[in-house]
Parts: sequence; structure tokens; C-alpha cells
Amino acid sequence: MRFGGWFRNGAAAGVALGLLVGCNNNPWPEGSASSNTIFSAAIENSPRHLDPTASYWSNDTAFTYQVYEPPYGYHFFKRPFQLEPKSAAAVAKPYYLDKNGQRLPDDAPAEQIAQSVYDVPIKPGILFAPHPAFAKDERGQYRYHAMRPGELGRRLRPGDFEHQGTRELVAEDFVYALKRHATTRITAPIFSVFAEYVVGLRELGETVKKEDAKLRQGLDPASLDKPMLDFRRWPMEGASAPEKHLLRIRIKGKYPQWSYWMQMTFLAPVPWEADAFYAQPGMAQAGLSLDRWPVGTGPYMVTEWIQDRTHEMVRNPHYRGEPFPCEGMPDDVAKGLLADCGKKTPFVDRIVITVEREAVSRRGKFRQGYYDLDVFERTDTGMEMRVEMQDSDDVRAEYEARGFRLDKFSDVNSYFIGFNMLDPVLGHGGTPAEAARNRKLRQAISIAIDWEEYSKVFPKKGGDAAQGPLPPGIFGSREGTAEGTNPVTHVWKDGVAQRRSIAEAKKLLADAGYPKGRDATTGRPLVLNYDVYYPNTPDRKPEIDWVVRQFAKIDIQLEVRATDNNQFQDKVRKGKYQVFWLGWNADYPDAENFLFLLYGPAGKTKFDGENTSNYASPEYDSLFARMKSLDDGPEKQALVDRMVRLAQEDAPWTMGFFPFASAATQGWIHNYKPAVLIRDHARYLRLDSASRAAKVADWNRQVWWPMLALLLLGVAGGVGAWRSFKRRERLSGRGQFVAGADSTGTAAGQGAD
Repeated sequence: MRFGGWFRNGAAAGVALGLLVGCNNNPWPEGSASSNTIFSAAIENSPRHLDPTASYWSNDTAFTYQVYEPPYGYHFFKRPFQLEPKSAAAVAKPYYLDKNGQRLPDDAPAEQIAQSVYDVPIKPGILFAPHPAFAKDERGQYRYHAMRPGELGRRLRPGDFEHQGTRELVAEDFVYALKRHATTRITAPIFSVFAEYVVGLRELGETVKKEDAKLRQGLDPASLDKPMLDFRRWPMEGASAPEKHLLRIRIKGKYPQWSYWMQMTFLAPVPWEADAFYAQPGMAQAGLSLDRWPVGTGPYMVTEWIQDRTHEMVRNPHYRGEPFPCEGMPDDVAKGLLADCGKKTPFVDRIVITVEREAVSRRGKFRQGYYDLDVFERTDTGMEMRVEMQDSDDVRAEYEARGFRLDKFSDVNSYFIGFNMLDPVLGHGGTPAEAARNRKLRQAISIAIDWEEYSKVFPKKGGDAAQGPLPPGIFGSREGTAEGTNPVTHVWKDGVAQRRSIAEAKKLLADAGYPKGRDATTGRPLVLNYDVYYPNTPDRKPEIDWVVRQFAKIDIQLEVRATDNNQFQDKVRKGKYQVFWLGWNADYPDAENFLFLLYGPAGKTKFDGENTSNYASPEYDSLFARMKSLDDGPEKQALVDRMVRLAQEDAPWTMGFFPFASAATQGWIHNYKPAVLIRDHARYLRLDSASRAAKVADWNRQVWWPMLALLLLGVAGGVGAWRSFKRRERLSGRGQFVAGADSTGTAAGQGAD
């Protein structure tokens, strides 16, 4: 029995050793490295919305900008950024009308312009990706627009439906998409902005609200099934299709930035058939909606969605194959970025994006070659690796040998800590005295948060401390000059902006009624809530702790409320927050796109806009209304200067910092030129899968000698166990015989006695 146990244990050890020898740490199926598939990561969460009306978060863009095609896009290589047609045939120059509908000259003053009209030609022959919403039967009827309860069955993806269909993109699809921002069914973050400009959109919003109430009358308010809102029913002056392939948009007054909005997915075409298909009973319960399964004309289509785990896109078989650019910047040719000039895109067949909650795991997979781009939609994660190279010669040698691309560049984005101006402690206040007191509190905190220190403590995520809301490279920004220095937080000395002292911050805090961090009236300590849109994981904890220490420098206690992004967004929409961390990536390269983040009518809580601080200043709003209609020039600069100074003095933000950018990509990925404004990069990327397969195999070569050593050790142990068993067997047998003799002898002796 003992030997049997040893034998069984030895066999188990052998099996375990065999498994260890045969396994590896490759997260992808065998042979994936040789396939024409890009593997990358998303940080912490799945996309929030893939519905183009609702999508306004960076995690979404990895998918939305590959699936949808707005009228315009940015040239992939040219800088400064240059608009070019995408689903449109040309970038339309607006013409202007006066209040009587008469055409004005192109240089007419803004105050004379009642409407700007954009006639956008749409490319003929563009087809939507295959989808069951378009499938028709032999009689020309839609197969899946009138499904009966229970008919959906186990079909949980559009690809599970037997029949697929397509049709040509027409101008009416853009009209439908624009009117769809008046929806009451989903989050529409840009409705308040668009309603201010698009003629008739605000009025359509009121109409849709009433019509939706009629449609849902008598239905369970909690039901996921809702009758379709068919936006074809309601005309709107601001969006029409006078011809099959001609889109006409009417904008109130003069608004030069409208052309930039037309390169965002908010203006991407939405077919009415998709709304009709997804509005059917049971669809929402099954997770079938535009939020997960978009319908577009772009180079890729979503084919897999596993919440907070894995998402996949494959090449759209109906994509027409737009040619690769042949022009760029002077150094692009030397870098080999134009080698694919004129070739049909996209080059890659499939894109797999895995949600990673831990940076260590994500970075490890990139270093092993299992991720081709570190994070698909981010242009900042390469900074971490650049810092690692500076800290270690061995790491530098490894990264250079493996050919990691970690170019560092400036971009148009920012991070900051802000305040909810609706909060009674930190906000506008109910009286002039309260407003002044709360302003001093915000100013004291703004001094205390040392963004210069942040960049030293977290060099992998650092940047230049911001003096105002406009990053360098945007017209109107005066960053790095004496004129642009924030007088609340800094002084200009010896040619640089130097942060004011903690003593000055504490004096402001005392003037605000909180000497030594305690309410002067009640004596209670000042405790503020701090909301961040990411969990307090080991990766994030040091940053959260750093923020807590900044407040502690002026004796303010911070209660951290770290959640995921969905919970954070719910809090800010309800106004249940005080202090928050936020990042902003430019939508387009214009001062208006940053300054509107402090525009009163775009308040998050009241208007569901993007002004998360809910800042409202009559003077600021008036200046913004004038500034947004101006072309770049001295008049616009003067207005921007005054708005920036108001923001500095009122301090709804601590201003934060402008991060350095550096994307991390493998050497076998070609044609990548990262920029936060360019999100449709997938179709330009080319993958050398043969090089990847060879290098991944080399970098992750299995080390056999430990396994062989363990195997030999196991064999030696088995031999030793066998010998020990045989020796014990011999000794055990001899001991029984002698004992028997002794017993007999003793008995005999006893008998003799």
C-alpha cells in the first residue's frame, strides 16, 4: 500500500510536470501571431455607448470611429490638422443668408448673418455593413422588423441571424441621425450644443418629448421595451436632403466650428432600419441595441461583445476601400509612413481589444509581444515606458532591442480637478458674500494642488502645469508666457511661472471661513467628497493618495469616492458630487472646444452638457457667445484672454496639467502616427504578422531546463523511493522472524523455570 501511494504520487507529479512543460502564457489561440489580427487593450471598462448619438467617451472611440463614417475626417498625416471628406464627396464651404433669406457675401459681418447653410455632397455607392435590419424576403418585406414575442430565441448578436442585408447610404441617413439628438430615450450629451445652432432642433426636442409620452402611455415605465421613435415623421428645417446624395444643414448665425463637428460620430449616418430593428420586444433584454451592436459604413464591424472582457471587430465586406494617403509632413517620407500610398484600406482583417483592469498585466503582455498597440485609443501610455528606459540601462537596452516605438509629442488634451459649482460649500453660493467666500476656498485649493509636483511624482503620467484651460497649439493659448500666467496660483518670476506658497493658500482658506481647516462658526473640520471615474485599484491608489495629501496641506480632509465611469456619470448628472477629477481630449483644434466646458448652458446637471463643473457666469457666457462666431484673429484673441482670466479668478477648475503624449506600439505595426484628434486610425495600420510571429516566439521561448531538472529530480526521487521500499521490506521481514524466535525462546525459558 505504501508503494502504491508512492507510485500514485509519482504519477501525479509526472502528469503535473508534463502539464508544466507543455503550457505557455500566450493569451491567444495557437497560430494567432501569424494571423492578420491586431491585438490591443482597453483600460478598465468596456465602451459605455457605441450609439453615435450617445457616445462621448474615449473608450468608445476605439470602436465608433472604425464603424461609423461622419461626413468629414482629419488627414491622417498632415499637421496642423486638416479636414478632408470621408463619407462626403467634399468639405463644404458654407454660404450665408440674412434674416430675409437673401444671400450675403462670404465676408459679411457675423451680426448680419441669420443662417449659415452647408450643402454637403455625399459619395454615391457607399454601402452599410451587413446587418439583419436590412434583410428582406422575396416580396421585398423586412424579415426582422415585425418579430413576434419569443421569436428572437437564442440569437444574441446580429451575426446570429440567418439573413443579412445592406443598402446604399443616402443623405436622409444623416438627416435622421441629426434629428435623433432630440431623443428622450438615451443620453444625448451634445443635444444642448446642437440645439443652440441647428435650426429647429430645440423645437423638435419638445415635439419628441410629447410624442414619446403618447407612445408610452399606459406602458410599464420600467419596461426595457419601448415603441420606436421614428424621426422620419417629424420634419426639421435645419436638416434636409433636397437630393438623394445632398445633405443640407442650416445653422443659426455664423459658427465656423460646425465643420469640425461634422468629423465627429455625432454626425455619422444612422439608418432608420436600425432603430426599427432594435426597438422590438425582447431586444433590449438580450443586449441587442446600437449601444453594443452599431450599424455603420466604415471599414470595420463589431462581431463580439463580452462585457468588461473582450470585444472584436472584423473587416466590413462592403467597405469600398478608400486609398491610403500619399501626402504628409516632410519627415513622414523618411519615416516610411507613406510607403502604402494609393493602396486600398483597411489592411488588417480583425481587431481584438481586451479590457485590462491592471496596468502591470497589460504592460507585461505588450512587452511579451501579445499586444500590438498598448491601448488602442490612447496616445499617452508610452510615457510609462519612456520613464522606465530613463531609470534603467537594462530596460533601455531591452526596449531598443525589441523595437518598441515610443515617440513623445505634444497633443491637445488636459487633466484637472474641478468643483461642482452647484454645491453650497464650493459653488456659486446664494448671496454675494457666500460667492466671495466659496471663491476663496476654491482658490486656496487651487494653490495647494501642486501640479508641478504631480509630474515629478508620477512622471509616467505627467505634463506641464496648466495656467488656464487652453493647451499650447490652440489659437488663443498664452501658456508659457507672463500674460498667460494664472495670477491666483502662480507668479511670473525669472522667466517662468512659479506656484504661490502654502502660506498664501492657508490665508485664503481662513478668509473663506475655515482657519486651520475648521469652520470658524461651528469648529467642525472641513470634509469634502472627492469623486473619480476609476476604481481605487493598486495602480490608481498612489494618485488618489497624492490628491488627498494635497488637500491635507491646508488641513482639508478628503473623502474619496472612487467608482467606475458609469457610476461617476450618474453622480454628475444628478449633481451629487463636490470635487472631481476629469480629463478632456479635444474634439477639434479650436479654443471654443475647450472654453465651452465652462459655458453655462452646457452645464452637466441642469442641461446634460459637458460643463461638469456647472460653472455659470453671465459675463463669461456673453463673451463665449461672441467668440464662437469669430475667425482666428486679434478680436477673438482679446475675448479669449478675458474668458481665461475669468476662469482663473473664479477657479471652477484647479486647471491641472497638459499631459505629455507618447503611444506605445510594436515595431511590426506600420503607418501609425498617433494624435488624440485622429480616432479612425485602424484602417491605416498595416501589420507584419510574419515578423510578429517570429519575435513573439523568440521573446517567449520556453525555458526547458527547469522542467527537465524537475523531471530528473522526480525520476531520482522515484528510484530512491523504490530502493527505500525494498530495503524496508527486507528489514521488516527480518524483524518479524527474530521476534518470533525470541518469543519462542522466552516461552521455553519460562517453561523451564
